[in-house]
Amino acid sequence: MKNIAIIPARGGSKRLPDKNILLLNGIPMIAYSIMYAQQNPEIIDAIFVSTDDEKIKEIAIKYGAKVIDRPTAISGDFEPTVSALKHCLEVINDKKIENVILLQPTNPLRPENLLKEAFDIYQNKSCDSLFTVTRNQHKFGKIINDKFVPFNYEIGQRSQDLEPIYFENGLLYISKTAAVLKETIITKNAFPFEVNHPFSTVDIDTQEDFDYAEYLLKKSKK
Repeated sequence: MKNIAIIPARGGSKRLPDKNILLLNGIPMIAYSIMYAQQNPEIIDAIFVSTDDEKIKEIAIKYGAKVIDRPTAISGDFEPTVSALKHCLEVINDKKIENVILLQPTNPLRPENLLKEAFDIYQNKSCDSLFTVTRNQHKFGKIINDKFVPFNYEIGQRSQDLEPIYFENGLLYISKTAAVLKETIITKNAFPFEVNHPFSTVDIDTQEDFDYAEYLLKKSKK
């Protein structure tokens, strides 16, 4: 194995219970990331789901992924994702693995050619990692002493004249194995791959997020 995909999926979810296995247009949410990885066999050699939940485990196996049982010690609400990735690599223990592709189950919708385009850039750039970002078009500010203080613009400035500012959208991460083993996903020389697509705004954590994802999915199929 040279490149592996890891999908970290805990069982606990407070704001949207069992969100990783909710049926999104009739398919368990976690299955979307598994199927996306399966659509890229020329890049991904194996697909692993890291979980502490039996229902997630059953669904992952049903859809063709291998499962790594995640210890309770690294399954808490505040545990960083990289802990699960590092644990997977230690369990697999294959020194031939060069790259880890992180697919978050809470980002079930991805542009079809995203991985192919991103991986091509990743291979041709002198970087240890790549992650996807999206340009923001909003006017941000802070509230200080009950007053609104613009952050990325000046009062009266047109939105189209804003200095470009971006957010990490969570669609895709690619990292060198060595970086993950050092508990890093986004390295200092990480390449920010820009994705401006409706799917880049979907990161499911609430019922409203889920409903919006379902709407976009049905709309895209039309």
